[in-house]
Amino acid sequence: MTIDSHGFPPPPGLVENARRFYAEGGTPAVPRVAATVMLLRPAGDDFEAYVIRRVAGMAFGGVYAFPGGGVDRSDSQAHLDWAGPQPASWGERLSLSPDAAQAVVCAAAREVFEEAGVLLAGPDAATVVGDVSDDDWERAREDLVAHRLGFADLLAGRRLTLRSDLLLPWSRWITPEFEPRRFDTYFFVALLPEGQRTRDVSGEADHTMWIRPADALARAQAGEISMLPPTVFNLAEVAAAGNLAGLTRAAATRDLASPVTPRVEFPDGAAPRFVVR
Repeated sequence: MTIDSHGFPPPPGLVENARRFYAEGGTPAVPRVAATVMLLRPAGDDFEAYVIRRVAGMAFGGVYAFPGGGVDRSDSQAHLDWAGPQPASWGERLSLSPDAAQAVVCAAAREVFEEAGVLLAGPDAATVVGDVSDDDWERAREDLVAHRLGFADLLAGRRLTLRSDLLLPWSRWITPEFEPRRFDTYFFVALLPEGQRTRDVSGEADHTMWIRPADALARAQAGEISMLPPTVFNLAEVAAAGNLAGLTRAAATRDLASPVTPRVEFPDGAAPRFVVR
């Protein structure tokens, strides 16, 4: 099945890379495993998503995306208190080994703390920490980003348990074969924990905002903001859930075993289009 790009033309840079790759018969780069978190919060009868704009000069700079990044070696070696589905259960859902699944889930929780200041952990399996924006927490976050402190050590030092149940698996995307930097990215949904707030703390972002998915899509279609296709598709799909309750129900049946494999097509006499199969 071919899915269109929701009316969004491929970004020019993608089209240029695709033309060159297909013309030269390039060799695809090996994708790095990554995790991304679509952080959501209620907004009246609707909900909003948290997006950050990557700084110009970075890979995918100048576009809005969700907090996330590559899986670190420490994510699979971490020994930490764990609540919610265990790594073996996550492995079944993600079609990964338990160790690899733990690494992806840890990376998701670590990245959303590093890039948004939101911590999906609590003193026990039924609670979540409150505000983590004071100077003490900020020093810990900076140590984590600088690799002076591991995520498991941060949680253990504060006697906290990782709440894996606060992450809902949503989708898996692999960067097109023609891109020089590729990621095998697992997308998760998480609700902003009560008492916590997002902060513009990532040195990789120059702007952040909460926005209704439908509004983000409208602004992207109007050319007011730029988003890469995975962000567009995932925003469109969470918007289609209707509300947070519907989104939670939808997440339970999402297929993460089969990755989305996008490509750019060049129809005769028509503009290039971005499709996934």
